[in-house]
Amino acid sequence: MDIINMNSSEIMQQKLRVMRSFVENQDPTSKEVDDVVLKRFLRHRKLDVEMASEAFLKYLTWRKAFVPNGSISESEIQNQISHKKIFMQGFDKKGRPLVVVLHGKHVSTSGKENLDELKRFLVYSLDKICARMSNGQEQFSIIGDYNGWGYSNCDLNGTPTMLKILQEYYPETLGQVYLINQPYIFRTIWKIVSPFVRSNTKKKMVFVDSKEITSRLLQDIDEDQLPEIYGGKLPLVPVEDC
Repeated sequence: MDIINMNSSEIMQQKLRVMRSFVENQDPTSKEVDDVVLKRFLRHRKLDVEMASEAFLKYLTWRKAFVPNGSISESEIQNQISHKKIFMQGFDKKGRPLVVVLHGKHVSTSGKENLDELKRFLVYSLDKICARMSNGQEQFSIIGDYNGWGYSNCDLNGTPTMLKILQEYYPETLGQVYLINQPYIFRTIWKIVSPFVRSNTKKKMVFVDSKEITSRLLQDIDEDQLPEIYGGKLPLVPVEDC
């Protein structure tokens, strides 16, 4: 079929077949990876099969080294879990799983050991989030709550590292980010952190006025899917209990 006369879905499928053939030839373990993951890398590289394949194979190498057992066990992230800062419950109106991050509960990392645990906790959480996606859904949304956040929670070591993992190894999974309860100093810190955030990611960020949290969230999330603490009806569920 002439590519000019193909619709976007057909083009994606054609690109996907070419990419899968290439990566499986380079690394046979690629056969174990779902098409959804390959599509993310294709979209991230604007359907450039060569660039998407290169990025995916890099991801596969990283995954084997960082998660050799296939998943992160809770015994490896006990300190991070104890902070109770990431929760999951509900879906937005587009069917994307909702994640609540309480940034005021985060403790700034210091030292390689703490940073390594933070990275493991992020991968553990992202794997849990991706597991909640269904019916072809490829993205999730975040409510980033900065209530109680201050300089002691600002993590100039951990934040760029976490952004790199999200952007390079979980591309195109982030749907929308609602930033709420931002303190005054957040804007100052944002100027430092924002250069590490890709422009496409920045476009997904919504800075919500403190007086309009419930009304703004209800535009994109039904009341029965919104957490109770933001005017909805669902309790928060810690990521480890999901």
